[in-house]
Amino acid sequence: MRKLTLFIVSDSVGETADLVAKAAASQFRQGLEAVSMKRFSHIEEESQLQEIAFLAKSQEAIVIYTLVRSGMRLKIQEYCLTYDVQCIDLLGPVVDKIGLELGEKPLEEPGLVRQLDDDYFKKIEAIEFAVKYDDGRDPRGILKADIVLVGVSRTSKTPLSQYLAHKRYKVANVPLVPEVDPPEELFMINPEKCFGLVISSEKLNSIRKERLIALGLKDDASYARVERIDNEINHFNQIVSKIGCKVIDVTNRAVEETANVILGEITNYNR
Repeated sequence: MRKLTLFIVSDSVGETADLVAKAAASQFRQGLEAVSMKRFSHIEEESQLQEIAFLAKSQEAIVIYTLVRSGMRLKIQEYCLTYDVQCIDLLGPVVDKIGLELGEKPLEEPGLVRQLDDDYFKKIEAIEFAVKYDDGRDPRGILKADIVLVGVSRTSKTPLSQYLAHKRYKVANVPLVPEVDPPEELFMINPEKCFGLVISSEKLNSIRKERLIALGLKDDASYARVERIDNEINHFNQIVSKIGCKVIDVTNRAVEETANVILGEITNYNR
């Protein structure tokens, strides 16, 4: 059985060319048993390309490459021609065609796909975190979070958590209720990553009445009464004072505006 060697050459990790080569090899009965692959990742110097071409010649290998820099693609073609080595450009023709159609030059920056993938998975992880640790469901999330939100009911903690999660921040939010002691974890974290959300009694009264009506209930329940709301806000003030965290008035702020305030504070905290 003839053995074939494929050299996978990339200026990034080389996963794309590796997957394509394996997919192609799997179409043959001998398959991967007859085809071996050697990956050359993070190739940045022309001298490395010459060494790879020379090695490919000695091993009678085929060079398969995904190089985003046009200059590097030309060089490996040149070296493969010099050493009489077969080579296949997986990325260049596609990049050139897209650039021609868009009328735009490519960035030619290695690893951008991987960066996009990492960014996507970080966002998904943050969204799942926000759901898991929403509304104080599990106080252990407070210690794991990048940002912790505290406030009375209906101060937009959940939508704000989701908005920040889309910015790749892991957010836990905790409702503060006079009848329930706040979790001990709130007093164990750095107060600079904790934010209290406060709202005027009048605004909260209106929001809660609308909420009760939407649920098909009477709007005069204790939940929406001004006396009850004032009691909750007083309790909130006591807790955030003990935590020592920043308090943000969300009375007339959209979620995006509140998020921008928090992101500004977190950026300064992380410096």
